[in-house]
Amino acid sequence: MHELAVTQGVVDTITDRVPDRRVTTVRLEIGRLSGVMPDAVRFCFDVVSDGTCVQGAALEISEPRGRARCRACGASFDTDDVLVLCDCGSADVEVLGGDQLRILNIEVV
Repeated sequence: MHELAVTQGVVDTITDRVPDRRVTTVRLEIGRLSGVMPDAVRFCFDVVSDGTCVQGAALEISEPRGRARCRACGASFDTDDVLVLCDCGSADVEVLGGDQLRILNIEVV
């Protein structure tokens, strides 16, 4: 489960930036094509944030859909499948969005 390492990285990044503040909310964006399971991140969040300035913070995750363009036929389309295929049958697809994993913002007191 690489989500444990991903979640630890998120918490480490936040604690490095605001070590002396209490974090009340963490907002993440996890694209549906990122390969990261938001439910697993939610599960790991309380464990890895325990004993840090992030402990007890609310975790909000947005999950934008994937966007892709087929290099074979030129079609652009939305997708939620990690294995992106065009309706024309081509796998020669450029992912344009939905593969991101980022900290959008945090709230501190």
